[in-house]
Amino acid sequence: MKRVLGTKDLVLFNIAAIVALRWLSTAAQIGPASLSLWVLGAISFFVPSALTVLELSSRLPGEGGVYLWSKAAFGDMHSFIAGWSYWMSNLVFFPSLLMYSSGVFLYIHGGAWLALAENPIYTSGFCLGVLWFATALNIFGLKHAKWMQNVGGMATWAAGALVLFGGAVAWHRFGTATQLTAHSLVPHLNSVATLTSFATIALAYTGLELGPTLGGEIKDPRRTIARAMLIASALIAVIYIAGTAALLVALPAQRISIITGIPQALAAVGTRAGIPSFGTVAAVLLTLSQIGALGAWITGTARLPFLFGIDQDLPKALGSVHRKFGSPYVALLTQGVLATFVLIAAISGSAIHEAYIMLIDMTLILTFVPLLYMFAALPTLRRRAAGKHPEDMLIPGGLLGCWLVAGLGFTITLLAVVVAMVPPADSANRAVSAIKVIGGCAMIIALGLTFHLRGRRIANDGNGNIRR
Repeated sequence: MKRVLGTKDLVLFNIAAIVALRWLSTAAQIGPASLSLWVLGAISFFVPSALTVLELSSRLPGEGGVYLWSKAAFGDMHSFIAGWSYWMSNLVFFPSLLMYSSGVFLYIHGGAWLALAENPIYTSGFCLGVLWFATALNIFGLKHAKWMQNVGGMATWAAGALVLFGGAVAWHRFGTATQLTAHSLVPHLNSVATLTSFATIALAYTGLELGPTLGGEIKDPRRTIARAMLIASALIAVIYIAGTAALLVALPAQRISIITGIPQALAAVGTRAGIPSFGTVAAVLLTLSQIGALGAWITGTARLPFLFGIDQDLPKALGSVHRKFGSPYVALLTQGVLATFVLIAAISGSAIHEAYIMLIDMTLILTFVPLLYMFAALPTLRRRAAGKHPEDMLIPGGLLGCWLVAGLGFTITLLAVVVAMVPPADSANRAVSAIKVIGGCAMIIALGLTFHLRGRRIANDGNGNIRR
C-alpha cells in the first residue's frame, strides 16, 4: 500500500483517535478529583505508553503495530490474541462512540430534538449511516479517507478551545459552579468508584499504538511516528485536563450528563451569558470530532484483519487489496458488518444509557489485553536486540529504565482490566451486567483462538508440521 501519511497527518490522526471529548463529561462527573486523576493517568500510563510505542515502532516500523510487536516477542498465537482483542475492542468501541455522537448531534437544534435521545430507531439510523459512510470513504483509499481524520482532529481542537473559552466566560461572569479546593482535588484511591474512573481515564489515553498499525503507509515511519507522537502527546494531556476543569467551572459535577455533558454545559453558559448559539456550535464541532475519531479507528484497525488474512489465521480473502483504490476493502467491509451486528445487539438489548456503559467496560477490557502484550514485549525485544540496532530510539536508563516503564504500564493496565469487571453500583442488575461484560469478552477471545487453531491446521505444510 502507498505511503501517504506525513507528520501533520499523523499528529491530527493521533488527536482524532485519542482525544475523545466525551471523556471530559465522564471525568467531570466525579468532581475536582478528576483533575488529579488525569495527571496521575498521564504519569503512570500515558507517558509509559508513549515511550513504549516510540521504542517498539522504531525497532519494528512495519504494518501491524501491537500485532507485529507481539509476534516478534512471543510468536504467532500470542500475536493473534493481541491483534484479535485489539480489533474486537474496536468493534465494541465503534458503537459506543457512535451512540455518543448521536446524542451530541441532537443539541445542534438547540435541544429541541432531545426527546429522540432514547429512541432506538433514531440512534440506529444515525449510527449506521455514519459507520457506513466512514467505511465507504476508507474503501476509496487512505489518500481520500485521511481528510475525515484531519477534519476530526481540527474539530477536536476547535471544540476543546470552545470548552476552555466557555469555562473562562462562566468563571469571569458567574464564578465557578463547582467548588475547587485543595481537599476536593484529592482522589479517594481506596474507593472502587474512583478506581473505575481512573480505569476509564487510562482508556481515554489509549491510542498512541494505533498510528504504527499504518507503518507501511507512513512516510519515513521511524522519524514521522516519533515527531507526531511527541507533539500529539503534549497537546492531548493539556486538552483533557484543561477541558475537564472548564466543564466543572461551567456546571456543578452532579448536573453533567455522561453523554451530552459538553453541549449541555456550553448551552447553559450561553443562555446565562446571552450567547444562545454556544451549545449549537459545540454540538456541531463535537459531532465532527467524533466522526473523525471513528474514521481514524476504522482506518487503523482494518489493517489487523487484513494481516490476519495474509497470515491465514482468518480467511485469505481478508488480505485482499482493491486493485484501483489500494485499500484492504474486504477487511473494511467485514469490519463494518460485524460492527453493525454489535450496534444492533447493544441497542436492542437494553436502554441506550445502560448499553453505552456496558460497551465502555467491554472496550476497556479488550483494549487493554493487547496493551499487556505491548508492555511485556518491550523488555523482551530490548534484551534480544541489545546493541544490534544502534538506530533504534531507546528508552533512557538502560535495561532498568526499560523494565520500570514496562512494569508501570503493565501494572496500571492490569489494574484497569480488573476494575472494568466490577459492574457499576447503579446498574439495574449487577450480576447480569458482570456476566454480559466478562462473558462477552471471554467468548470473543475464545472465538479468536478457535479461528487461530483452524488457521494453523489449514496452514499444515503437508508433512504434519504445523506453521509456527
